[in-house]
Amino acid sequence: MEWPERLVNEAKKRMEPYDVEGFVLGKGDDRGEIMIVGEAPGENEAVKGEPFIGRAGDELDKQLDYLGLSREDVYITSVVRSRPYKWVKTNKKGMGGKRKANRKPNQKEIYAHAKLLDYQIEQMKPSLIIALGGVAYERLTGDKGKISDVVGKAIHTPVQREERGGYVETEEKYTIVPLYHPAAVFYNPKIKEDIYRSLDHLKEYLEREGD
Repeated sequence: MEWPERLVNEAKKRMEPYDVEGFVLGKGDDRGEIMIVGEAPGENEAVKGEPFIGRAGDELDKQLDYLGLSREDVYITSVVRSRPYKWVKTNKKGMGGKRKANRKPNQKEIYAHAKLLDYQIEQMKPSLIIALGGVAYERLTGDKGKISDVVGKAIHTPVQREERGGYVETEEKYTIVPLYHPAAVFYNPKIKEDIYRSLDHLKEYLEREGD
């Protein structure tokens, strides 16, 4: 995807006040039908500049395979393009007693990169947007409810785009399917059954649309 340099520079400048590192725009088939929107890069992604290449990336690959898809079939991006981190204590040698840990992006960080996601959606006009996790789903729809209430459901709706210091709804409607973030299974293994149930719903949707 071709990027206006002005847009990228503005986003980076907006992020200067926050504890973030790296910058990952996205990767995959930007002329395809499916866009996947995650939360933010982690440590590996921030270093290598590619989305979903750590443990969560391995889990995402498994889920794509289950759906009959691969990374070549989709475009992967995120709500925030830089890794939000916090300092935590560690006993690991050579670390000086502290290390950087991933954290959830705050609303100001999400807004700082809003125009980038807006641009990607406008350029790609995906037939389907898969929102990985509550942060991505809320950014796209404005819905602050529990993702467990909508996970796996195909929702035809406008999306939010940045305008005049806030968000407005697009005139166009998009089909959004919220899924649990692939990393969720690491913190709550019991959720695996729910994850694959939602993937079954998505698989059924893809099969119907492909007929």
